[in-house]
Amino acid sequence: MKSVRAALVAIVVAGLCGVVLVSCGGPQDAGSARPVLNRGISSDPESLDPHKIRSVQAGEVLRDIGEGLAGYTPTGELIPAAAESWTMSDDGLTYTFAIRADARWSNGDAVTAEHFAFSLRRLVDPATAAFNAHLIADVVNARAISSGEKPPTELGVQAVNDQMLVIRLAQPTPYFLSLLTHASTFPVHPGLIAVHGDAFSRPGTLLSNGAYKLDSWEPGSVLQLSRNVHYWNNAATAIDAVNHHVITQEMTELSRYRAGELHITGAIPPDSFEQLRQERPEEMHIAPYLGVYYFGFNLSKPPFRDSPRLREALSMAIDRDVLVAKITGRGEAPAYSWVPPGVANYEPRRLAYADESQDERNGHARRLMAEAGYGPENPLQIELRYNTSDTQQRIALAVQAMWREALGVETTLINEEFQVLLANMRAAEVTQVFRSSWIGDYNDAHTFLSILQTGNPSNTPLYASDEFDELMQKASTQLDAKARRLYLEEAERVLLTDHPVIPIYFYVSKHLVSPEVVGWGDNVLDYHYSQHLSLASSDATP
Repeated sequence: MKSVRAALVAIVVAGLCGVVLVSCGGPQDAGSARPVLNRGISSDPESLDPHKIRSVQAGEVLRDIGEGLAGYTPTGELIPAAAESWTMSDDGLTYTFAIRADARWSNGDAVTAEHFAFSLRRLVDPATAAFNAHLIADVVNARAISSGEKPPTELGVQAVNDQMLVIRLAQPTPYFLSLLTHASTFPVHPGLIAVHGDAFSRPGTLLSNGAYKLDSWEPGSVLQLSRNVHYWNNAATAIDAVNHHVITQEMTELSRYRAGELHITGAIPPDSFEQLRQERPEEMHIAPYLGVYYFGFNLSKPPFRDSPRLREALSMAIDRDVLVAKITGRGEAPAYSWVPPGVANYEPRRLAYADESQDERNGHARRLMAEAGYGPENPLQIELRYNTSDTQQRIALAVQAMWREALGVETTLINEEFQVLLANMRAAEVTQVFRSSWIGDYNDAHTFLSILQTGNPSNTPLYASDEFDELMQKASTQLDAKARRLYLEEAERVLLTDHPVIPIYFYVSKHLVSPEVVGWGDNVLDYHYSQHLSLASSDATP
């Protein structure tokens, strides 16, 4: 067996303790020294049931109140969490986890290996209808269970005893440990579900195994958390309470941050970006983030179904540099690959025209349009759908103008509520071109490439390529990291040649972080556990 034992989380965060702590602003008793962290999030979580979530906001709150088998340091290094160690078999198919003997739920119950096994079975159970069931699709029988062909009891997970969990994979999955940091793989308390059913995650009922517990949730306002005194690493947790404030307007969030009511913002308003860069450069945290903003084509219907060159022409005519400089304007990078930079053990492939000037691209695009039968006498007429948002509208208007000026394309813009847009993308009946994005669930190129495999539910362009799928399958069987990387990079090259999507820009994480906050670390997943942070007075030395 290969040992994959890592350092204890306590070593990472123990240094946060012993600091003189005070809180600045926010809901707390006047004059109290009780450290309370106030964070902004852009919307309410859709749920705090780990198996019902799909949003960034839900994951952010769940990483405070829950804990998976593995976790991350503030700067993004993988470390043990609820499991103190693990081993992997030589063939990469069997993982054995040692659950911490002192792991506890917020009511003091022991967290056991069976709790994790129960939760993983519930994740893939079709009755749960979990959006993120695909995360553990490589566990033995997971796909057959999700499709209703086998019962959840057949999942390749086994609690050997209270402290030993064995997970068997159907094929090597080099990024498997990073999947276990995702909130959807966090445990749920079986006894709680037996009594309360799906209502188990409500305030006053929910039991958590992380550093904090949920005290209250006022929709549209705030989720209030307090210290879980039974948490195994409670001694290294500096913050006593965390308030996640739901603030849908970025300017409102900024105003509250300026007033000292928030320590951390979830975003930075575009119109205030340059001013804040001048006024508060040390408080701005702009960092690479595993996310791509893109336009997708509906490949099930004309005119894009059988015309990769037409798709390429539209891609070439978008001036990405103008979009990130004039519209998004907060450090985003123009995208000339599908996989973002910064992914572990990977070098993204680039679009063939990436090094051409925009004038050269436009000229090339016009020739491709003519070859496809479009020009001044027969202009291409298409619809571009996007979700309701000022930024999305500005991008759509800019692209409409770029396509018209460079190619003579007549583009009708259709603004839809986000859920309506999602439904239309999945139905693929009325869409032609649509705005979308993908945020990586784990730090591996697979999280981006896999969504365009045939049959993946997130493959909304309905891209289907035997060559691409074959390369992805070959990559999935590789234990050698170098060989796997080469297959994935070749798969991305095939993808970019086919142009099923138009990568437009790569996201960056954007936060204002108060000087009071100690222990913040930027990382590509934008994971920031409150338990890793502390608060110090402005004249204190961290």
